[in-house]
Amino acid sequence: MARARRGDLVDGVLLLDKPSGITSNLALQRSRRLLNAAKAGHTGTLDPLASGLLPLTFGEATKFSQDLLDADKSYEATILFGVTTTTGDAEGETLATRTVDFTGEQLDAVLLRFSGTIEQVPPMHSALKKDGRALYRYARQGIEIERDARTVTIHRLELLERDGTSARVALDCSKGTYVRALAADIGAALGCGAHLAALRRTRVGAFVLERAVTLAALETMPAAVRREWLLPVDALIESLPRIELDEERADRLRHGQQLHVEREAPSLALPRLRGRDGVGAAAARVRLYCGTRLLGVASIDENGRLSPQRLISTG
Repeated sequence: MARARRGDLVDGVLLLDKPSGITSNLALQRSRRLLNAAKAGHTGTLDPLASGLLPLTFGEATKFSQDLLDADKSYEATILFGVTTTTGDAEGETLATRTVDFTGEQLDAVLLRFSGTIEQVPPMHSALKKDGRALYRYARQGIEIERDARTVTIHRLELLERDGTSARVALDCSKGTYVRALAADIGAALGCGAHLAALRRTRVGAFVLERAVTLAALETMPAAVRREWLLPVDALIESLPRIELDEERADRLRHGQQLHVEREAPSLALPRLRGRDGVGAAAARVRLYCGTRLLGVASIDENGRLSPQRLISTG
């Protein structure tokens, strides 16, 4: 006997202001229950220590979560100098304490050094895997695993304020950036050590914290009002070029067929595909509609062949 589905078919994106002190998965499950949604997912986690923007996906929107996993992000971080910890943040045990005696000019110079494209070694207390096990599991056993440095980009690293042995900075960074590691590296460069004392995420891709809602606020709302906070499914893919298809071609695409769009419907405007060198790129992604209805995402190559990737369920 098939198991009965629990929850409603709820589709959309919720911009949640996650509180510190809980995991992203707990925040997701609490939001899912409040919306009575049958299917939910997230677009990348925040550490329990961190607060701020956590985009959550429901129903058909879960198919497009990868777009935000790859997006740039913005944070406000508080760095405490003079204390290093086992985890690189305030949740770890103290490893060492040192005197803090750098000048403001020295801090500015170090922040400038860590701006732009840098190499960063992921922390042991992370979800990255080695031989199928997360690194943090090795760390809890006292095992240190050699990690290769990764190239990340710090688009902006700005000092907001300094108060004694702590500093608050704003940063815009590429995916895969560990702010804990950045805080520790800044402290090492200043000769006193440091750890991440607090972290708040303010942006993910085009989504900003100002448009988010808290769990506490959701809990006080009537059930029907909670769903008014959901953004449409295609909010995740608004940056992709848009192509509209008629019913016949939409049906063929839903059955997995390729469409030679320029040959069959030359009146359709196709995005120009250009690589970094100005030559035709191998493929690009587009979002597809039939009228006002989102069909999903497809790839389109330099010859105008449209191939379905992730399509919205019609049943």
